[in-house]
Amino acid sequence: MIIIDKELEKRHHENNPIKVAIIGAGFMGKAIAYQLNQSINGIKVVAIANRTLDKACSAWSQSGIHNYQIATGTKKIQKHIENGNFVATNDALALCEVDSVDLLIEVTGSVEFGAKIALAAIQFGKDVVTMNAELDGTLGSIIQKKAKQSGLIYSLSDGDQPGVLINLWRFVRSIGLHPLVCGNIKGLHDPYRTPETQKEYAKKWKQNPYMVTSFADGTKISFEQCCVANATQMTIEMAGMRGGIFDSHIDNLCTSHRYDVTHLRNLGGVVDYTVGSQPGPGVFVLGVHDDKRQREMLHLYKLGEGPLYPFYTPYHLCHFEVSNSVARVVLFRDKVLETIRPSVDVVTFAKSNLNAGCKLDGIGGFMTYGKCETYKNSRELLLLPMGLAEGCRLLNNIPKDNPISYLDVELPDYSVAADLRKEQDFLWS
Repeated sequence: MIIIDKELEKRHHENNPIKVAIIGAGFMGKAIAYQLNQSINGIKVVAIANRTLDKACSAWSQSGIHNYQIATGTKKIQKHIENGNFVATNDALALCEVDSVDLLIEVTGSVEFGAKIALAAIQFGKDVVTMNAELDGTLGSIIQKKAKQSGLIYSLSDGDQPGVLINLWRFVRSIGLHPLVCGNIKGLHDPYRTPETQKEYAKKWKQNPYMVTSFADGTKISFEQCCVANATQMTIEMAGMRGGIFDSHIDNLCTSHRYDVTHLRNLGGVVDYTVGSQPGPGVFVLGVHDDKRQREMLHLYKLGEGPLYPFYTPYHLCHFEVSNSVARVVLFRDKVLETIRPSVDVVTFAKSNLNAGCKLDGIGGFMTYGKCETYKNSRELLLLPMGLAEGCRLLNNIPKDNPISYLDVELPDYSVAADLRKEQDFLWS
């Protein structure tokens, strides 16, 4: 990050900012637009797209820009940007083809629409920074493969927990330790929360109640840790991860007998989470060192007696850090998080007793929640990926807390995400 600030200042003084387009003007998209427009030199937002045009316009207005132009179609958008104008549009796919855009920031939160954006970006040679953990957890491996084949970067972002955790994992590895646990600290985990129970919180913070519900019911953290597992090639100790309340500081995890180091080594490391731990909300990595002398030095430096040593970041600052990701990708070709191959999946469980014939409402809804499973088990048991659940019609009754499989549903007539998932499953069968 120390290098990034100097390089962005250089771009600013040369009047050559990195030109980005934001796709998705919800809570996070608006926050990113505000941050980049008001606080960051060397990066310029030139276009904002949203399926509901009013939200794209609102994102500009809320970030202090009122002289934006409304346009659709690649040529019109391109002309406006070349003339120095800001653009609001509901034509997100057109932005993927605009030459004047250096990078796309995708914050739709939708697996289906996010998949369409990713494919269009690859088709037209655009790098993508995304905060869509749901997309990456469902289809990250196949999208990453396609991006690489085209010489492009598709990456999750700094600021969100997966990016913060991967940065910490890279740091721990860079000083010679071997990470065995990548963990996420939560304040709440209740799989039966719904948009109704979360509506007041969502209203207070002007957020989507479905997104807020996914934070509370465990679906979001499952996707986040799935992304980390697929980037580090770690796994899970058990379905759903170990999880649970740990009402103490993360330092004390190392002496709590929660983890068996030999078992962790045999697994190749695991992703996990805790509830109610300090410092929260943050992330942590527990690592080991194989050198006796270095273990003595870690003890001297107050990291404990081992064999596990704690490292943590006590915050995740979401939209504040997106500029770092933009600079890393465009200036240094450095991916924040690169999904290698699927190790962990997020599969669909019934939030209540569900009857045949109903149509599933998807992530953060009333009907289902997502839970981590190994990709191997997910495929062998034909479990329905949570990222594909929305719009599926149930063929069978599903009792509360039971998994839902492909055999239990009829998929929507056509889905880009479902087609990509078939391709991914075939390649890593």
